Parts: sequence; structure tokens; C-alpha cells
Amino acid sequence: MNYHFFLKISVLIGLSFMGILYSFKDNKQAAPELAMKFDLTELKMKAEELSAVANAFKLGKTNVANLKSTLLKTRMAYKRVEFVLAYFYPSFTEAHINGAPLLHTENGGENAILSKPEGLQVLDELIFSAELMAQKSQAFILSKKLEGNIIELKNGANIIVDQGSQMFEAYRQGLLRIFTLGVTGFDTPGSLNAIQESKVALQAIYESCKYFIQPDKCQGKIVDSLFQNGLVLFNAQVDFENFDRLTFLKSCINPLYKHLLLLKNEWGYQTESSHLSARNVNSQSIFEKDFLNPYYFTELKEEEDSPALMALGKSLFKEPIISQNQKMACISCHHPNKAFTDGLPKSNSNVFGKVVLRNSPTLINAVLSDRYFYDLRAFTLEQQVEHVIYNEKEFNTGYGNIIKKLKGKKEYKTAFKTAFGTGEISRVKIVKALSSYITSLVSYNSEFDHYINGENENIKTEVKQGFNLFMGKANCGTCHFPPTFAGLVPPLYQKNESEILGVFENPKHIPLKMDADLGRYNNSVLSEKSWIHKGSFKTSTVRNITLTSPYFHNGAFSTLEEVMDFYNNGGGDGAGLEVINQTLSGDSLHLNPQEVAAVIEFLHALTDSTVLNL
Repeated sequence: MNYHFFLKISVLIGLSFMGILYSFKDNKQAAPELAMKFDLTELKMKAEELSAVANAFKLGKTNVANLKSTLLKTRMAYKRVEFVLAYFYPSFTEAHINGAPLLHTENGGENAILSKPEGLQVLDELIFSAELMAQKSQAFILSKKLEGNIIELKNGANIIVDQGSQMFEAYRQGLLRIFTLGVTGFDTPGSLNAIQESKVALQAIYESCKYFIQPDKCQGKIVDSLFQNGLVLFNAQVDFENFDRLTFLKSCINPLYKHLLLLKNEWGYQTESSHLSARNVNSQSIFEKDFLNPYYFTELKEEEDSPALMALGKSLFKEPIISQNQKMACISCHHPNKAFTDGLPKSNSNVFGKVVLRNSPTLINAVLSDRYFYDLRAFTLEQQVEHVIYNEKEFNTGYGNIIKKLKGKKEYKTAFKTAFGTGEISRVKIVKALSSYITSLVSYNSEFDHYINGENENIKTEVKQGFNLFMGKANCGTCHFPPTFAGLVPPLYQKNESEILGVFENPKHIPLKMDADLGRYNNSVLSEKSWIHKGSFKTSTVRNITLTSPYFHNGAFSTLEEVMDFYNNGGGDGAGLEVINQTLSGDSLHLNPQEVAAVIEFLHALTDSTVLNL
């Protein structure tokens, strides 16, 4: 029997709602048709109220407490619809509604155009800062901009979702956002209202998802229970520092990420292709090897890759004849037993006794990045290879010379034929082979990964405490985002952050002096040559960090204890140095020795020795 029925689900929030209209057909052969609409009435009203209060504050007609309270209410209204807005309007939402409060550059041809941030995070940082009284007009201007942007979004956001798979992906992306940007405090740099806002965001996803939690769906009961697990943790009324993020991850976020996918499949909704997504939409764990799609980040296509191509790349990686002096290979600076670093403060050049500008970062998970080198000068993995080949201090050669040498070795003609079907050797094939090998160096097999995925429940109490500190009080997780624990920004995982830390030239020399390397400012990308990038360096992964000392681009610190001390005291700014635009807070983290030791125990638990033999 065929029939139609309509169901409207409203999430009542004051005077507004996010209306969801569903239309279904009884068809056992196909997934139900879906039509969903939503509006932003409450968010618009709160934004209008915020700009009015900010104007009153500017005129001396209201107090700071009222302005703060109004901002928090506006942010709560946003959190109720964030999972929808951030999924369907990611660029606009980041640029104008809730982007990070950092100056950034835009491409202006041959010049860097400096763009000021705007939105809720900027207001959160300003209104909860000591500079508010001197920035009354700016608080109003930003509030008025936010109001206008939300009105613009509301007028253009009458979207109809006709694919249930999109809603499920919005839910799952929302979970990632809550865990990586919400409970860490990244999203609330001033108020630290992270736990309360994350609760509202989770509740909103739960309410929207309730229609799909039907009695005839096996996964529905599981999904419902997992949402409840998360809300129980939030309802415990814990503060920011004491929220149990590890339990939240284990008992709610990670299993919910899996079972929402299974529920989507049970409804019959097709999963869209992953080839255009950095995140593998078929992944069932945030901490599994295939969570991110490495082929999103490289010019090498998945269908081109093969064990034979990887084996060829591994041979080329070890091959010294690639360099001009025939003494230097990729492995010279990227030793497998040192997590593909070389253990030197600055790597050796091709001239005995001379070094290059910086040290060798790990190649493990290196493919999972949209920019390469500490200064982000390469935009693809293939460009990264070529920078080394042409660098006069490194391989100091060109493809013509490399091809000529490889052709002189019979084994390479055979290897290229096995990998490509022809023995012809070319620039493109060399780069594809090296890309294949580096792409294979993906590591999610640490003690901590096994624990999160339920494969091992025996993990030290100090590791658990260390993870909670890493993602909370210690502020590490606001730059080293899980699961890569690098600067690849969630939940889209499509761009890398760089940070200005004020790293010392030599921490043992008093008086302290900041390292002279200007990093990203000198990366030859003209559109980024701005003062905001002076001393800015790519946020590297802390996976396998036990094996990759010395630390930072100049190898200034030999131990993790020294690194933790540097961060705990506020970096260069905290040490009294004049650091332009330091992105790390100059305030102390107030970590005691036991807490520092716990964070280090967690970092040790991210070591994966299985990848060292590749």
C-alpha cells in the first residue's frame, strides 16, 4: 500500500524554531524522500538584541554584565543551528558568523591583503577581555556587522534538503565540531563557556535526529542511548577544567559517529563519494587509519596507486643517485627509526659541515596536509618533492639528470615497468612514486588509538589525565587538533594553521633571544608576505613526538619537559620577549609538575612503532 504523510518537527527555542518538514513514501526498494526547511528567527532576534545592547553600552546606558549576558544568549542561539549552518554554508559561517579571532591574509595578486576577523568568536574574545572599555565602539561595530550577516544569511537560507544522507553528515560533522572546537575552548576564547555551549549544540543535533530514531530501526536505540550518555556528562555541571573529555569521546562522540553512519545506512540513504572530501565519509571511527582520505591531499589518484608504485617510491626514497653529488637521499634526513626525522637541530646540507635553515619534520602523516614545510611554501606533496630536488643546499639537481641516472640502472627500468606498465622513466612517474610512498606513511596504530577504538582497555591513569589536560586546561588541543594532533583544522580538515610562538634562538643562553627565522613571512608566497606571518610556523603533529626530538623548527628544545615549560610559561611573550602578533597566549597555563608529567605520558601514548619499518 502506498501512502503519503507529513510530519513537522520543531525544536522550540523561545519564539523561534528550526522547522523540519519531512515527506515520505512507503517504498521498500528506496530510501524515503525527504524535504527539510529551517529558519534562523531566534538567532536573528538575539543578534539584533546584541547590537542594541552593544550600542547602549557604547553610550554608557548599560553595564558590562548585561553585554556579556546578551552575547552568551546570542551564542547559544547560534549553537542550536550551528550543525546546519556550518555544513551547508561553511565559508560564509567561518568568515562572518563564527570564525577564529585572528587576522588573516587574502590573495591580492602580488600583494597581501590583510583581512580583519569578525563574528561571534571575535566578540567573545573582545567582550570578555580587559580591553573592552577602550573598545566600546569596536564591540558595537562588530555586533552590528554580525546582525547584518545573520539577516543576510536568513534571507538566503531557505534551503530544502532532499537527501537524508546530507542530514546525517551534518550531524556527524557537528559531532566533530563539538569535540574538536567546542569542549576544547577553541570556540570560546574569552568566556570559556565551552561546556555549556557544547551541551546546547549536542542537544540540538539530538532533537533534529529524533525522527530517525524509530523503533523499527535497530540502530535507533543505540543512537538514542549514546546521545543520552553525552548529555549525562554535560548535566553533571562540571567546569571547563574538570570536564571529562576522554569519557565524552569514548562513550558518546566516537561511537555516535559510527552508529549514526549505520543508522543512515539502515534508512537506505546512500553515502556520497569521498573523493571530494578530506574526511572519509564512510569512516566509522575518528581514530581509524582511514578517517581522512590521503588522496584528497595529493595529486596522486587512488586508482593510480598500487603496492608496486609504493615499492618503487620506497626505492627512490633511499636512492642517493637522485642527488647531484650522489651521496644524499630522502632517507638521509628522514630516518625511519626516528619517525622519519634526523634527530638534528638543523638538517645537514650537501656540503660537509654545513646545515640547512631548519630541521626535518616527520613524514609520518605528512600527506594529511594542504601545505608543506614549516613555512607552508609548498601547496602540494609533489611541490614539496621538487623543492628538495632543486634546492642547491639539498639535492641541487633537476629531473633531466635524475632520469638519465635512473635509466642507467636496469633494476629501475624493471620497477617502472611493473608500476606503470612501461619502462619509460619520466618526471611525472618519479613524483607519483615518491608520493605513493609518503602517502603510505599514515599512522593511527598507537596505544592511544587502540584504547579509543576499544581494542585495548589497559591504559595508564596518567595517560587519561594527560589527554584531558591536553584537550582542556593545557590548551594544546586548540592548535593540535585530533585525530592528527597537528594544525589540520577540523571538522573539514582542508587547511593548515600556522602559529607564532616566539621560539627562542637558544633557551640556554641568557638573556633569551627570539629566533631570527621569519618563517611563513619569507615563504615566497607574495599574497602572504604580511607582518602577521613574521615568525609563524606550521603546527606540526605531536604523534610520535617521543621519537622526533629536538623540537621546533630550529631544534631549540631537546626534551618534552623543556617544550612543556615553554608553553606553560606563555612562550616568547610570557618570557618577556617582544613577539609581534604571538598567537599563543602569553599567560601562564598554571600547570603543576604532576599535570605536566601527565601531558607527557599522553604524548608518549601516541607513539606508533609499526610505521617505522615501512
